[in-house]
Amino acid sequence: MPIIMNIHEYQGKQILKQFGVSIPSGKVATTPAIAVEAASKIQAETGATTWAVKAQIHAGGRGKGGGVKIAKSLDEVKAHAQDILGMTLVTHQTGPEGKLVGKVLVEQGIFYPGESDPQEFYISVLLNRETGKNIIMYSTEGGMDIETVAEETPHLIFKEEVDPGAGIQPFQARRIAFNLGLSGQAFKEMCKFAIALYTAFEKSDASLFEINPLFKTSDNHIMAADAKVNIDDNALYRHADYAAMRDLNEEDPTEVEAGEFNLNFIKLDGNVGCMVNGAGLAMATMDIIKLSGGEPANFLDVGGTANAETVEAGFRIILKDPSVKAILINIFGGIVRCDRVAEGVVEAYRSIGEIEIPVIVRLQGTNAEEAKVLIDNSGLEVHSAITLEEAAGKVKELVV
Repeated sequence: MPIIMNIHEYQGKQILKQFGVSIPSGKVATTPAIAVEAASKIQAETGATTWAVKAQIHAGGRGKGGGVKIAKSLDEVKAHAQDILGMTLVTHQTGPEGKLVGKVLVEQGIFYPGESDPQEFYISVLLNRETGKNIIMYSTEGGMDIETVAEETPHLIFKEEVDPGAGIQPFQARRIAFNLGLSGQAFKEMCKFAIALYTAFEKSDASLFEINPLFKTSDNHIMAADAKVNIDDNALYRHADYAAMRDLNEEDPTEVEAGEFNLNFIKLDGNVGCMVNGAGLAMATMDIIKLSGGEPANFLDVGGTANAETVEAGFRIILKDPSVKAILINIFGGIVRCDRVAEGVVEAYRSIGEIEIPVIVRLQGTNAEEAKVLIDNSGLEVHSAITLEEAAGKVKELVV
């Protein structure tokens, strides 16, 4: 499983709604016909005469990539759904390969004429690791990348720190509404919105709630027009309903496969594959690869109970990356014995068959000497190392 589980906009809004956060009425569709049916139901429920048709992928910048369109009739809903469904949507977060759109969110239009001008704001809730407190960050400059706002107009970003033990206080919610320049009904709704949003963040064990834009309608209602929600996967055992929201089609296939073997795997853009037990040792291994002139191709932590099966799975996952020119296995035998890992390396090596790239193995700790003998006597072309410096030297020799 990834450390952070991303979910779709419509799923994030489902969570927000559970905690009383105001959202537009919306329904998910996987075909143009279902999109039209959804729009008709929304019209019957809300009286909406315009709709937003929004691509559902795990990436921001959908509007700029053509993944968000406004429809002024049911025929336009159908046409926009036909254009978006099945497209490969490319945004600044997807990379040039883009992501295939398999579903759209059809949502009531909330940009309509009225007694006042509509406004777009930004608001998010996340943990400030420096202070150990949660922080609500908000701005009058909604609809823009918050990084751009921070760089060009930092004085327009406000922050409200919340003590997790006390929770958000009413005066803090009022200060948020005041700093956004609201008054009257919009002021009151913003106070309720801020408290509900913070409550949703806490109760859902999220690592991030980002609403951009946070929308004030022309009749002074406050709504979450968009929602980016990241859930801490360490807390998913408390939220079976959230775990069910995971969309494997949106994740890297190798990371999904690694999760099936309880491997902590993150793909990177380097040329040296890493297989390590322990996150700290994995970081040190990536550093030593970098210092030797190589580039780590992945973060792979096989955990403290590595065996032949997990080692073989790690090999297979790393070898799926064509850019990998060598594999460095760096195991510290604390909980797991080094000779057991060595046996796993040999068995996996033989099971997979001929591996055409160099494999460097460094084993330290319990039964490290026995492990080295096993590796050296295996008859396999495995380069053994004792120290990190020696392992780095072999990386430099074989790859750089």
